Amino acid sequence: MKYILSLDQGTTSSRALLIDHTGNVCGKAQKEFTQIFPNPGWVEHDPSEIWSSQIGVATEVLARSGVSIKDVGAIGITNQRETTILWNKKTSQPIFNAIVWQDRRTTEICEKLKRKGLEPLFKKKTGLLLDPYFSGTKIKWILENVPGAMEEARKGNIAFGTVDSWLVWKLTEGRLHITDATNASRTLLYNLHTGQWDDELLKILEIPREILPEICDSSSIYGECSSSILPRSLPIAGIAGDQQAALFGQTCLQEGMIKNTYGTGCFMLMNTGKKPVESKNNLLTTVAYKLNGETTFALEGSVFIAGAVVQWLRDNFGIIKRSSDIERLASSVPDTNGVYFVPSFTGLGAPYWNPYARGAIFGLTRGTVSGHIARAALESIAYQVTDLIHSMESDSGIKVRQLRVDGGAVVNNMLMQFQADLLQAPVIRPKITELTALGAAYLAGLSVGLWKNVEEITNYWAVGKEFIPVASAEDSNRRYKKWLKAVEVSQMWEELK
Repeated sequence: MKYILSLDQGTTSSRALLIDHTGNVCGKAQKEFTQIFPNPGWVEHDPSEIWSSQIGVATEVLARSGVSIKDVGAIGITNQRETTILWNKKTSQPIFNAIVWQDRRTTEICEKLKRKGLEPLFKKKTGLLLDPYFSGTKIKWILENVPGAMEEARKGNIAFGTVDSWLVWKLTEGRLHITDATNASRTLLYNLHTGQWDDELLKILEIPREILPEICDSSSIYGECSSSILPRSLPIAGIAGDQQAALFGQTCLQEGMIKNTYGTGCFMLMNTGKKPVESKNNLLTTVAYKLNGETTFALEGSVFIAGAVVQWLRDNFGIIKRSSDIERLASSVPDTNGVYFVPSFTGLGAPYWNPYARGAIFGLTRGTVSGHIARAALESIAYQVTDLIHSMESDSGIKVRQLRVDGGAVVNNMLMQFQADLLQAPVIRPKITELTALGAAYLAGLSVGLWKNVEEITNYWAVGKEFIPVASAEDSNRRYKKWLKAVEVSQMWEELK
């Protein structure tokens, strides 16, 4: 046993990676699949295409790498979270397209529940807000809008799953209907305090318990994939939602450790230990992972516009040709010359949760040039991450000692250095960057003995580059206070109508 086959099923593509004992990627295959937009604000995927693309890249990576399947010890799965699939248990056919986490069609369902005063109940039990983002209201919508679905569900003929459940069902040809605690905790149906599906919430949403998968640990030998699916049967041994898998891949396994993924948006998770921390700053409380029957929890915050602000400068303003040009342009000036950029194009995420805020650039003068705006755009990403850090410190009572980072934007050294200056703490970019797939591989490998324990895998995490603060705390605090002022003003725009 030398490798783990890690299946990384994402929002726009399915990937398969072979991970060896030292955490290195020894093979990779990727295939994009169709994005379906039936109406404004609706986003769907074809579950059959999710499956065919995922099993296709799994077969491809084994063929292209030259690795014998006899040397593969297990399968680990990580997936886009909250995306909702319902299928017929007898035929294994979906009864509707997958409703993607980005989909907003259940906004009115959420608003109706809020008007009934139910959000505090959901937040207390699940750690989540009543938002179309999560799976529960998506399930309700499908059951109410697909003819005969509710009747069949009550008879026990329908199965619900997030993408991990769907893949396991297909890999085992319907023998296993399971999910792990991290994915369960994103459904609005999982009680953080009992670790089980919550009957009261199921009743409110009118969801039959019969359709739900069994909740399992994030690391366990759940069963084996069918030999007709891959050249030989392999244990399925690890499952985690993508952001939790990245947390595990970063080996943030001690209370207070924190990672941030810099992508189109930002996702930050802090390990808060064995008890769920209720946020007073509009963060989410979620399961970080569940090992050996013991649950570890996390606080999560999200930024809507991070790398997307660079794409906006590229596509809408044309001041750069490629996203990678942003660092060179921003480096052409020593600072922003007093310019602040609040990229609230789709409102503000955590900790503000203000859908009415609008993007704004402040401090423009006759001396402002494109470099100042580029630099202010980059700095806006770091400022938003700092907002999340302060909220997490306030909620948890834990002072952040370092920030581990991953995602496409971490190649930008200027951004990482500015982030370290703002936090007055080291920002660490690891040597291995495939953290999501790596986390799923670690979870699977622990189950089958490729790694003895979590202490061993922490030895394979290595620093690629460490950014140490060089600016003074006084200077960083002064800049950050101006940022907070800019955010405050950007939220006033709709109020001026």
